[in-house]
Amino acid sequence: MTIRDPQRPALLEVRGLSKYFHVGQGFKPKQLRALQDISFTLGEREVIALVGESGSGKSTIARLIARLMPVSGGKIFFQGRDILDAEPREASRDYRSHVQMIFQDPFGSLNPVHTLGYHLERPLLLHGKARTDAELRDRVHALLSTVDLNPAAEVAAKYPHQLSGGQRQRVAIARALAPEPSIILADEPISMLDVSIRVGVLNLMERLKEERGISYLYITHDLASARYFADRTMVLYAGQLVESAPSEELMQRPAHPYTQLLLSAVPDPTGSITSELKARPGAPVLIDPPPGCPFAARCPNVLPACRERMPGRTQLDATRWVRCHLFGEGAPAVPEKAEA
Repeated sequence: MTIRDPQRPALLEVRGLSKYFHVGQGFKPKQLRALQDISFTLGEREVIALVGESGSGKSTIARLIARLMPVSGGKIFFQGRDILDAEPREASRDYRSHVQMIFQDPFGSLNPVHTLGYHLERPLLLHGKARTDAELRDRVHALLSTVDLNPAAEVAAKYPHQLSGGQRQRVAIARALAPEPSIILADEPISMLDVSIRVGVLNLMERLKEERGISYLYITHDLASARYFADRTMVLYAGQLVESAPSEELMQRPAHPYTQLLLSAVPDPTGSITSELKARPGAPVLIDPPPGCPFAARCPNVLPACRERMPGRTQLDATRWVRCHLFGEGAPAVPEKAEA
């Protein structure tokens, strides 16, 4: 597991990031709060997993960091530089060379009318990584070999439909590697792949981290893969981070009730993951949400304070924090009983 030196600045720092969408029509459109006050750091050679149910805002965070959509508030620092202040409208080519993204769908992320070689040539040319045709060809073949697609010359001449889903995702990884990035934003890169080949893709990403010093923001709803691949896991609910801890500790000792419920839904043949918690029926409210914790309406351990104000971060130890009124100074001992 990678331990980041606290004396060294973070490679990426996200501070108070928010994203709102206006929905509806008329003079007073309503506001959908997709993300609120997202803050975290990503160090060199570190893998952070971002987990949560569908619609929680995981992919939106990645798209904001990749500058694929404008932010509504907050800051993004890369190598200590305020990216939003320096490049307020769109990311520079230099920033995009350092921060690349792998998308979820290996079938939709490649243009079916172009060869695989073409898909790798474009980023190499755009970022000035090849000057001659011979150098371009050699770099394309080297990228394909790096992701274990051989013989590289034959693979480069193929079209996307001639590859399996796992092979296409390896091409997508090779394309992300072309500009020689420092950070890869991996948006559920294995969710559409067969279970039998998922570990192979994760092992490839791990090898690239060690060989090339790449850091990952790994977005997933699969807690088992987060435990396997990530140094640290952050839990997102209704656009707000509610817990963060080293991955193994989070799986063994989840603090937030939502995290406990997520883990209780994971099939566990050993029986080591158990939970007596049952969520109340309901769904998160993102449009004009009520005050308090967004999980209060569904939480089996809800307290009166949960409906009044969002809890701040409580540091459980040097590496773990949680946002929950059940923890911290003055936390009540007896929660309300869950409704039948």
